[in-house]
Amino acid sequence: MNKKKCMSFLGVVMLIGSIALAQTDRWQQRVKYTMDINMDVNTNRFTGKQKLEYTNNSSDTLRKVFYHLYWNAFQPNSMMDVRNKEFWKQTHNRQLDWDPKIADRISKLTEDEIGYQKIVSLSMNGSSQSFVMHETILEVPLNRPILPKSKVVFDMEFETQVPLQIRRGGRDAPTNGVRYSMSQWYPKMCEYDQQGWHPTPYIGREFHGVWGDFEVKISIDKSYMLGGTGYLQNSNQIGYGYETAGTKVVRSQTAKLTWHFLAPNVHDFMWAADPYFKHLKTEIPNGPTIHVLYREPSNSRVDDSAWKQILDFSKKVWPFVEKQYGKYPYKQYSFVQGGDGGMEYPMAALIKSGDLGTASHELMHSWFQGLMANNESLYSWLDEGFSNFAQSFALDNYIRQLPQGHQTRKLYENKFEGLPYPVKGNYDLYFSLVKSGKEEPLSTHADHFESYYASMAGAYYKGAVFIEQLAYIVGKETRDKILLEYYRQWRFKHPSGNDFIALAEKQSNMKLDWYQQYWINSTKTIDYGIDSLWEEGGKSKIRLKRIGKMPMPVDVGIQYKDGATEIAYIPMSLMFGEKPAEDQAISRTILTAWKWTHPTYVIEIPRKLSDMKHIEIDPSQRMADVERKNNKLEIPW
Repeated sequence: MNKKKCMSFLGVVMLIGSIALAQTDRWQQRVKYTMDINMDVNTNRFTGKQKLEYTNNSSDTLRKVFYHLYWNAFQPNSMMDVRNKEFWKQTHNRQLDWDPKIADRISKLTEDEIGYQKIVSLSMNGSSQSFVMHETILEVPLNRPILPKSKVVFDMEFETQVPLQIRRGGRDAPTNGVRYSMSQWYPKMCEYDQQGWHPTPYIGREFHGVWGDFEVKISIDKSYMLGGTGYLQNSNQIGYGYETAGTKVVRSQTAKLTWHFLAPNVHDFMWAADPYFKHLKTEIPNGPTIHVLYREPSNSRVDDSAWKQILDFSKKVWPFVEKQYGKYPYKQYSFVQGGDGGMEYPMAALIKSGDLGTASHELMHSWFQGLMANNESLYSWLDEGFSNFAQSFALDNYIRQLPQGHQTRKLYENKFEGLPYPVKGNYDLYFSLVKSGKEEPLSTHADHFESYYASMAGAYYKGAVFIEQLAYIVGKETRDKILLEYYRQWRFKHPSGNDFIALAEKQSNMKLDWYQQYWINSTKTIDYGIDSLWEEGGKSKIRLKRIGKMPMPVDVGIQYKDGATEIAYIPMSLMFGEKPAEDQAISRTILTAWKWTHPTYVIEIPRKLSDMKHIEIDPSQRMADVERKNNKLEIPW
């Protein structure tokens, strides 16, 4: 690496590191990986040397460490294989309660198709260490403990066979033919935090990683183009569209090229490689470079339009996204074709095709997972749900910038038709989950849901409703401030669900722990209805009934025959506060809080019953009321 690039890299590391340390005094571990990888594209195997500097910032003495060896899951009779087949046995009429991407494919892998990660040697500070393989977890009882506030260096040599692509990573993806989708591909140190070690076996769900810096050198057949996490350090020797404009690329005459990447302050490293990749890129004004790599087979021409639209989408929505959720801190982001659908990684995503919906979702993970690195196994709703929510508004922002009649605009306007706009699809799919009878609390560990459907629908759809419904509780403006403050306080810091709620309480000046208890930790549902209507002494009485088991604040919209409208706002007693008025053009009356123990509540209106035209609970439709038919009342007289 030349001196100029070295100084630039160090500057980025110091800047991001100082930001991270300023957020909170909670300790977290730190890693620094240096890896040299030598790939054989004929055998689909590679050898690796890994140097790992591990800093124990805790006050604990560590007597063992754990590594993830993810690709050992892709062997017949693995935990992933058996768990998925057991899901299939338990389903009703064999509905898709197993992961259809895995199905029973692992059990059919042959010896040259399986994945494996074999540890050849492992030492700490030059001293050889013994280890125990637990399929996808490597346990290392240390011959000398790691003391608090100290740093050690692990040196490892390993051998890996890239499995046929089954789930996320692998080779020869059946849906798009990409040769190598290299995710979860290296021995990765498990996270150690205030709750201890997290040696979570790879069953098929989500991940957790330690913040750190990566220097990765990958030697591979020179016909292959690479993309993914990290800044390419030798771009002018590699070329393939990464070179500085105007540079004449003179590649090595050797059979292989060595790609040299640096990635500062990330919690994972992904790459993909294919000899038929095509590379597009664009510059975001005052922002990062966007790379798009997709496979273009030599015997056919693929349609560029979808991939080019991903560039257009990124360029148009980037200012909106940064305004809403915070500044993107890296110098690049890459959309790389590969994998089995869409999967987020630092600085990059693997996407199966050029689908804009998938691309937008994975991009939003850069804020709600890439910069947060929450424990996805425990809080998958905190990243999948938030990303689904943000994706809806990013797409909405994009289609509003397209001309009337544009094909993409027409497609997404149809998807977003109705209220609450544009998150309606997440509400509808949450309601479907409730009706299915398969819903489980979102506090369930991702690997321990009883069905694949409950895990996915809960994290993605109920999680998205959580953040949009929060705007109903605290007000949209306050909710948006919460999201920005979440970025400011918790980027690079592994926030939990409790951390988000505590922050939201401070920003809204109300109690919100009840919201987490009901919405995340239970499957209780919301259902309010208009019970009855009468008049006493020239005043109208409206009795509301809480039918569902989850209490909520309630907006009641009232329209009068003379054209006047008003909102009767009923806070919920556990909030100890109320949201500010969201629409200054509509009169609002704040009523006494509804005690959550009481099933009914009576509103008194100082107008005659004959003046009324229409009454509706939650006219904004942001409250996830599972039965809206009893929310409206048209006055016939």
